[in-house]
Amino acid sequence: MKKNKKVASTMISLLFLLSSFSFIIFAIFILFLHSVVFEVRVINGFQNNSSLPLVIWCSSKHSDLGGRALQEHDDFGWRVTTTLWNADHHRFSCTIKWDSKRKSFDAFKVPRDFYRCRVFNKCSWLVTEHGFYFSPDEVNWKKDFQW
Repeated sequence: MKKNKKVASTMISLLFLLSSFSFIIFAIFILFLHSVVFEVRVINGFQNNSSLPLVIWCSSKHSDLGGRALQEHDDFGWRVTTTLWNADHHRFSCTIKWDSKRKSFDAFKVPRDFYRCRVFNKCSWLVTEHGFYFSPDEVNWKKDFQW
């Protein structure tokens, strides 16, 4: 009788471990396949530059978003629907020009931005004469790049 209880207890423990492992695998599977929509936005944060627009051109491997000339405080934005599974396919690079300055940077790439933009599903860039500032909430800005 004791042997049967021990076997039953071992079987229950094994089933619990297998179900826990299955749940973890299922959760990881859902995380990788679940689509998330991010809003990407680039803002002209230059002060007193009304005579010179910020010229921006953005594209990914599969789509060309075109170019824009942004006046002071104008913005250019788009949406990206992605998963962790297709991380290589969702990288948006932008080239920005102002006066004699020119800079290319990744405005959105899944490995870097999937989690840092996840809280508000927003990746925002403020471009100023001092550099490129990133924010996931458009309140707290952190300098990421120089010109």
